Amino acid sequence: MTTRLGKTSGSVSAPIVIVGGGFGGLTTALELARQPDHPPLLVIDPAERFVFAPLLYEVLSGELPAWTVAPRFDALLPGRGIGWLQDRVTSIDHAGRTLTTAGGQRLTWQRLVLACGAEDHDHAVPGVREHALAFRTLDDALHLRRRVDGLRESPRPLQRLAVAGAGPTGVELACKLADLLAGRAVIELLEAGPEALAGCRAFNRDRALETLARRDVRLRCGTRVRRVTAEGVDLEWQSDGQTMGESLPVDVLVWTAGSRPRPSGLADGTDPRGRLVCSATLEVEGHPGVFALGDGASVPHDPELPSSAQVAMQQGQQLAANLRRSLAGEPLEPFQWNDLGEMLSLGVGEASVTGLGLTLAGPAAQTLRRLTYLTRLPGPLPLLAAAGWLADHGPRPSR
Repeated sequence: MTTRLGKTSGSVSAPIVIVGGGFGGLTTALELARQPDHPPLLVIDPAERFVFAPLLYEVLSGELPAWTVAPRFDALLPGRGIGWLQDRVTSIDHAGRTLTTAGGQRLTWQRLVLACGAEDHDHAVPGVREHALAFRTLDDALHLRRRVDGLRESPRPLQRLAVAGAGPTGVELACKLADLLAGRAVIELLEAGPEALAGCRAFNRDRALETLARRDVRLRCGTRVRRVTAEGVDLEWQSDGQTMGESLPVDVLVWTAGSRPRPSGLADGTDPRGRLVCSATLEVEGHPGVFALGDGASVPHDPELPSSAQVAMQQGQQLAANLRRSLAGEPLEPFQWNDLGEMLSLGVGEASVTGLGLTLAGPAAQTLRRLTYLTRLPGPLPLLAAAGWLADHGPRPSR
């Protein structure tokens, strides 16, 4: 367990405690810290790094260095008036305004933010936890890169890598892996639903399907993974009203087939999907002074808000303003989502972008996507990361 305490304005009051240092939690903390007279702030997260997940694909391919995508909290937060506790919250006492951590600490809070995010959901498929790889953290990306390097260097024919789940993560990952493997392994993209990228913009979905076809990725929709073993996966699908099956040998399986909210430590107040039920102001229903955002929060909105970094960061900005209003005894304001569009990475050097009146695909879209994300990195990283990337990939002087 590691604790890093930042300087505060000198107040001895209980801190605003933010549980979770992902997009929503970190944005909330950094926005609050912009005010010189902010109250004490404490972020609790068991990980040692913040991970900018949309750029993990570039770490996998070596297009971006790890430090631009996964900075350490103890390098990101010092000097900003934000404390960091490397620990996990196990229970919350609402009446006493305290919480308990796995490390045995009992902490008092004056306002509580639950930004616990999501974790992979194995849907009770046997063998997923034992044999499948995840793709959420820097360690996941580096582990997968080592496995890919092993496939590239192996002389064995008929190697196969499978990705379970053809949502944005699975499709982006399959495109990047196809470029990295360059024919050294067959890539299977398995989707239980009737189509890939359900819910994505039509332009991006069409470009993605074209990219998968050009890279010979085998997309199998309507195909469920029933079991995972050390040797492969057992599949099931329907054909002419009959249930069909196959045992598919697989060297590497990456699981991206769904997620669920991480436990928050709050014993009640969740919807059937396990998300904390919130008002439009992001306050948890029935728990004054407790707020939630991101993938673990159910916030009223029509249509339902997507699970994305864009939503979590906008919620973090709104929540910081509402926390200041709450402390001042002022009315809270509802969250308003500004849809800025959708971007997909489609292999090394390619992407598809839809939003703000723009539709773009190919290398230019990838440059726009990367620069857009780099400028959204937290703290001091945007200019450093963008400058470093441009130095590595910009025009070279003629010799």
